[in-house]
Amino acid sequence: MYYRRLGKTGLEVSPIALGTWRFGMEHEETGVVETDRQAAHELLDAYAEAGGNFIDTANGYGGGDSERWIGEWLAERDREDYVVASKCFWSKESRFQENLSRKNVRAEVEGSLDRLDTDYLDILYLHRFDDETPIEKTLRTVDDLLSEGKVHHVGLSTADAWKLTKGLWKADVNNYEAFTVTQPLFHAAYYEDVAEYLDVCADQDLAVVPYSPLAGGFLTGKYERVGDGTYELDAPEDTRAQLDEMFEDWYVSERGWHVLDAVRAVADEVGATPAQVALRWLIDQPDFTCVPIVGARTVEQLEENLGALDVTISNEQFQRIFAARYDEDGNLYKTNA
Repeated sequence: MYYRRLGKTGLEVSPIALGTWRFGMEHEETGVVETDRQAAHELLDAYAEAGGNFIDTANGYGGGDSERWIGEWLAERDREDYVVASKCFWSKESRFQENLSRKNVRAEVEGSLDRLDTDYLDILYLHRFDDETPIEKTLRTVDDLLSEGKVHHVGLSTADAWKLTKGLWKADVNNYEAFTVTQPLFHAAYYEDVAEYLDVCADQDLAVVPYSPLAGGFLTGKYERVGDGTYELDAPEDTRAQLDEMFEDWYVSERGWHVLDAVRAVADEVGATPAQVALRWLIDQPDFTCVPIVGARTVEQLEENLGALDVTISNEQFQRIFAARYDEDGNLYKTNA
């Protein structure tokens, strides 16, 4: 395992982060828990043994179990060896609070610290942008938390590019701590949709830590198109396509199939799996530091994902995957999201 600087934070992190949103996640219709406590600790063990140090969670993942299980695991290790990121917007502390008010941000951070059994978060992401609360009030609250040592860096997850820019501007004029890390939805088949957001990140030297870097598993190559259809696919047993009714709406599209074809071709050329190539494509982004978050369900999946660090793709192969989103006339293939 090697490490890279996370944008302007000064943090040294492994090039792939471990996502824990599956920890404790229960599907209402089936009652299936994607990752239970034992499996969660096994994944954390495997990640740490491989040299991984960047753990991503949120206050509400698994109803709070994700943070609790990470906290149990960290209690037996040196906390300083790990970079832990969490998030706030939706409340775990009050059923009435879903915002970035001073009250909610402080309550959610305190709750996260308690569940994680730690004194500080390395990174606090604002999970969404709150249109009803002036962003400078939220940033003032986060600035206070930084002064108290409870948060070290602030980031932003899902938002429009202009809202990210507004947050940076408000931090600058008020001399508050500014965003240094972002967490958008971003993968090889989903670029134009967040291009302006990524342009801001490149211009302001913000690290990009994308979620769903494998398009919910679509870019692993485990799915096959049924006949000539765009949206119909053959899904193996117990995969996300079977568990999540929104899977096809979010990830299966004409553009996705073409990008997957290019990813598969490059994987064959370099002797890697499609998942490894899709992750390598993100890690090799030239304009900003990109550290994808993988949400593996098994140790075997995690080990395959980490194998992306041993894969090399050429600039021609990188550009071929990028260009796969366009038809011969230079038009973007359709996507759903």
